Amino acid sequence: MLERSAAVRAARRRRVALFGPAFVAAIAYVDPGNFATNFAGGARHGYLLLWVIVAANLTAMFVQSLSAKLGLATGASLPELCRQHYRHPVVVGLWLQAELVAMATDLAEVVGGAIALNLLFGLPLFAGGVITGLVAFALLALQSRGDRRFIGAITGLFAVILVGFLLLVLRVRVDPGSALAGLVPRFEGTGSVLLATGILGATVMPHAIYLHSALIPDGAGAGSVRQRRAALGGQRKDVLAAMGLAGLVNAAMLLVAAALFHGSGVADVGTLTGAHAGIAVALGGSVAVVFALALLASGFASASVGTYAGQVVMQGFLQRRIPLLARRALTLAPALVALAAGAEPTSALVISQVILSFGIPFALVPLLLLTRRRDVMADLVNRPSTTAWAAVATVVIIALNAVLLVQLL
Repeated sequence: MLERSAAVRAARRRRVALFGPAFVAAIAYVDPGNFATNFAGGARHGYLLLWVIVAANLTAMFVQSLSAKLGLATGASLPELCRQHYRHPVVVGLWLQAELVAMATDLAEVVGGAIALNLLFGLPLFAGGVITGLVAFALLALQSRGDRRFIGAITGLFAVILVGFLLLVLRVRVDPGSALAGLVPRFEGTGSVLLATGILGATVMPHAIYLHSALIPDGAGAGSVRQRRAALGGQRKDVLAAMGLAGLVNAAMLLVAAALFHGSGVADVGTLTGAHAGIAVALGGSVAVVFALALLASGFASASVGTYAGQVVMQGFLQRRIPLLARRALTLAPALVALAAGAEPTSALVISQVILSFGIPFALVPLLLLTRRRDVMADLVNRPSTTAWAAVATVVIIALNAVLLVQLL
């Protein structure tokens, strides 16, 4: 009886340990880049791109589930497995593009935090960027006491973002008919394709694919086939909860922007500063503060998660680990340069998300190829239907990027 009770408690602890990593990965899906692309999309095109958010979020759920399953089955991260199974030139190429993606990620996160501090306290953007970097460093210091503290802090910031946008969407009058029409896939010109690609890059983020596979607790995938299947089920529930809530936040962003600003004649609402001002005029200053606080929580949390992902990338691909402060400075520098140069913040955010979208295939293709291999995944190998869906998602993302290039050129 005692042995059975101990086994039940051990199983419960394993399930609890699996709940949380997806919320860290999900921060990447509600970062300041999402604020920029979703508000720009809603302000400029109304409900037109709502279908892109829904499709991108479903794709993100699927991809994050694959990434977590890879970590569960192998006990290794995606970058580590790439190093083990691919030739050195391929690994170096994957690492280089991952570092460029990390810099684009940090650009969005630091600029978003800087904008939020400017809106709340009037701080100059450069000073706000420095503070965002320092706060991200402090959050990462929690990791020295174990991943659970870090996961708890990030989940708390995620809750701030979620509550903020639930309050916002309840204050606006959304047109149900137009919102339903926005679920029909279509575009209207190059501008909508550019924003759709940015939304995709902001939602299916490459660094989150690398990171999630590294967040699975050690030993979570050990044990019998039945225990491994049970752990896989727990991981899927974690992904469903985290990514489902992230999808609600993204949809709420576009719905608020479309309801308040599309066709309103209010100037400059395609930028985060303009959106804040527009919310203050339409709904009151206190509601605008809620928007700014949600943006600040997003900037702080996503900047720390991005740096953590950068560590996973370098250690996995190259078996190298540099001091955390150096890692923070490496990815922070481009964002601070952009702020110091006076670049328009929201435009920089949208462009950074487009860059991220071009990095997605370099994470998705190895993930697809590795999770379909029985010698890598053992009994958790993909079913043929899973591999087929992953291939379709990869092809669609690459095709959308190709369409964007053709239209821009």
